[in-house]
Parts: sequence; C-alpha cells; structure tokens
Amino acid sequence: MYLWISGFLPDESEDDTLKFELTVHSKSERPILAVMGWPELNLSPDGEWLLTADQTQRISEILGEQLPKELDLFIGVRG
Repeated sequence: MYLWISGFLPDESEDDTLKFELTVHSKSERPILAVMGWPELNLSPDGEWLLTADQTQRISEILGEQLPKELDLFIGVRG
C-alpha cells in the first residue's frame, strides 16, 4: 500500500482527465499521514480526499517539491 496524489482541473472545467500524479515515497508517508490526521497507512479512510491549500503547502514542504496550485489535488491509499 502507498499514498498517491492526483490532480485535476478545478470543478468548473469540463476536462476531467488526470493532469498530475505522484506516488509518495515510503520515507515521506508518516509525516504526510500526520498532516492528514490519519494514524497509519492501513487505517486510512477509503477513497480520495481533496487537499486543502494548507495541506498542499505542508505536503509540498515534506516532499521538497512544489505541488501544482492550479489543480484540485486529492490524496488516497493505493495498492
């Protein structure tokens, strides 16, 4: 199992194709789980969750890379 971040154009766009995807490296999982308020990977809620601007910023800092701000970003568990 792993964390996966996906990005789509905002709701007002008719284009619903995937515009961004990122598989989170295992070393970054714990701090990102803490940002989400999830205790463990296997106890994470089902589905994909829309990231807030604050969560996106904090996760960007953890990953050491800028996540796209122009997209609606979601996070979920895959695998």
